[in-house]
Amino acid sequence: MSQPKILAFAGSTRTGSFNQLLISAAKNCALAVGAEVTQINLADYSLPLFDQDLESSQGIPDNAKRLKELFLDHARLLLACPEYNSSITPLLKNTIDWVSRPASPEERPLSAYRGKTAALLSASPGGFGGLRGLRHVREILSNIGVIVTPNQFSLAQADSAFCEHGHLRVEKQRKMLAACVEQFVQTTAALAPQNAS
Repeated sequence: MSQPKILAFAGSTRTGSFNQLLISAAKNCALAVGAEVTQINLADYSLPLFDQDLESSQGIPDNAKRLKELFLDHARLLLACPEYNSSITPLLKNTIDWVSRPASPEERPLSAYRGKTAALLSASPGGFGGLRGLRHVREILSNIGVIVTPNQFSLAQADSAFCEHGHLRVEKQRKMLAACVEQFVQTTAALAPQNAS
């Protein structure tokens, strides 16, 4: 069975972001079960707010093109999604929108998304762990052709959940995250013959 190639990132670029810590922990879980993982930081791909007038006058930004190439090169997405006002972060939505743009009239619509498989994670200092925002991320991705796996992981009280080395302090949480990621890797490996990139 082929191993999935995973693109992993957080929908936050804040210094000390709990979701950055979570995606790093999840990446290690994926590596532990044999997956190939490319972890990126969206801070390295700064983008303007999506604007079709801007796109028409200046074209697709270079960072959007770079991101899109990464999406096209990876059949699987592992996302740590902060919750802003019970929904998706502006950064993550803007990234999704720019990557969705076709490079030419001949390009198949949503080519960077269709047939991909994604797993969703979240972390928050609150009691819900960012869970409320994940349903919006799930709906958006599903509507643009991404298969979002049912299993997800939300980390509550994230401000005290990590040690100084970036590892989860509580063994139960470590096991739950590992189980979520392992299930994602197994599911996507099984789907690879049908929709690998």
